Order: sequence, then C-alpha cells, then structure tokens
Amino acid sequence: MNFNIFNKKEPNPLIKNSMYVIATELVPYRLNANRTNSLILFIRVKNITNDSLLTSLNITAPSNLGFNENLLLKQKQINIGEILPNKEKELKIEVFGNTETDQGEYTLNINTIAHFRDYSHVINSITKSIILKVIK
Repeated sequence: MNFNIFNKKEPNPLIKNSMYVIATELVPYRLNANRTNSLILFIRVKNITNDSLLTSLNITAPSNLGFNENLLLKQKQINIGEILPNKEKELKIEVFGNTETDQGEYTLNINTIAHFRDYSHVINSITKSIILKVIK
C-alpha cells in the first residue's frame, strides 16, 4: 500500500491489473431441456503475476441449474491452493439440469479470488460470466 499526503492508504497500482487468465469450456456445449442430464465445465485458471497466489473459486448457478442432481446446490466454492507464477490449474465441475430446466440461455458466474495469508483475507477478485444454452 502507498500513502498519500493525508496519510490515507492508496491501493497498489499492480493490484488493479488482472492477476489471472480464466479459460472455460463446456462439454457437451449444451444441455437438453426438460430432461435430467448434465455437462462438465472445465475451468483453467492461470496465474500471470510474478508471485505465487493463494486462490479460490466461487461458481454461482441460476435457479433452473445446479451442481448436484436434484439442483439444491446453487453455489460452489473451491479452495484451489497456491498457484505458482505462470502456472495454471484445471478444474472439472459437473453442472446439472432436470425436468424443470426450460429452453433458453442461462448465465453461470465464476468468481476467482486471490487471497493473502489465508482464505479469510482477500487481495483481489475477477468475475467471468459464461452462457450455457439449453435446447429442446
């Protein structure tokens, strides 16, 4: 942290820059409407800083999708651990739809968080939204 003439903390200019590159892939690309089925969301998180970062991931699903078969789990938190500089970690998350999932486009929100010391101290976070299509 830097201090200005009023002795107030100013954020470090390096923290404003992105710390991660987040790549996502859906296999298969879409879900079928009004059927019990699932797909796998692959998430690759790459640390693009010169320091190792303690990282966690929060994923939020809309009301007609979920992370278990009966769609009760709408949010998932994964503590990834430390990612070394210029290294990446890949995660596989299963996303489910059921007979109440109608045709349309749904948004999944992925929030990647950089932590300091432990998971209770946050340095920065980056949010990415992806569109999941559900077809007849």
